[in-house]
Amino acid sequence: MKAKVAINGYGTIGKRVADAVAAQDDMEIAGVVKTRPSFEAKIALEKGYALYAAAEENVEEFRKSKIEVSGTLEDLLDKADIVVDATPGDTGEEYKKLYGKHGVRAIWQGGEEHELTGFSFNSEANYRDALGRDFARVVSCNTTGLVRVLYALDTAYGIRKARVTLMRRAADPNDIKTGPINALVPDPIKLPSHHGTDVNSILPHIDITTMAVKTSTTLMHLHALNVELNETCSEDDIIQLFASRPRIRLVSSKDRIKSTAEAMEFAKDIGRPRGDMWENVVWKDSIAINKGELYFFQAIHQESDVVPENVDAIRALTGIEKDGANSIKKTNRALGITS
Repeated sequence: MKAKVAINGYGTIGKRVADAVAAQDDMEIAGVVKTRPSFEAKIALEKGYALYAAAEENVEEFRKSKIEVSGTLEDLLDKADIVVDATPGDTGEEYKKLYGKHGVRAIWQGGEEHELTGFSFNSEANYRDALGRDFARVVSCNTTGLVRVLYALDTAYGIRKARVTLMRRAADPNDIKTGPINALVPDPIKLPSHHGTDVNSILPHIDITTMAVKTSTTLMHLHALNVELNETCSEDDIIQLFASRPRIRLVSSKDRIKSTAEAMEFAKDIGRPRGDMWENVVWKDSIAINKGELYFFQAIHQESDVVPENVDAIRALTGIEKDGANSIKKTNRALGITS
């Protein structure tokens, strides 16, 4: 039996998760939800996804735009086993009541607080703990990227402490509301930033402090990491460790990938849909051990790196795959993620 998945919110993340779910052989799209008519709604129908309006009051607007809807979100919930909530943040409590009313499991994104579900998810770090849960939260793009590398390092060598500076994109490429900025903005000015606390929602024992700066780019986030490990290792050991992980992609400036712009161009050139980069991009030649401390740079594609985690979370909550490593392999194979 395939898991029937509803996508509530067919925007930047929702449409990517929908396509990733449709690529799996053990799950299918029950339908996707939009609040109002848009080009994304039309494309959803072109892809064969059943389209639903967020609420009854939105149905007439779709009909006036000659966009066919199959009903409302509540109608869709009666047909689904699980819903991936990709709606804007701070709507979680309202939707949680609705999902509970219909007896549907649900997955939220990092825009919601950990307290909404009491469980934050990462495919490698805590898949087993997610099995059979009713609700879970896939952490943000930055936190997902940090957990991937920190979990690998902690498992192999133990982490004494981690200090991370995040250089954040100002907006997504299609966002015309905030747009580019001609500034570097401490975000927040009062330190530390929330990202370390969010990492601790999955890896509570890690001593991590983070700070962030909003930058005038829309392409990717860039992280500068300084990690003290409990065990001695070499730069080559770290390179081999990262090369062995399923969602870390090593690149090199020697191949003329010296920036986030070139990292995104690389994603396009290897044929990724929408030019997405689902993996952490770690510069191999940035990996350095200085005075016993590890340093490196990584780039995170904010529009897509949480997509495979959502797919794995679906398997964990519905129980259609009990083994996390197997789920990661299935997801990666279906999406074409290779090192």
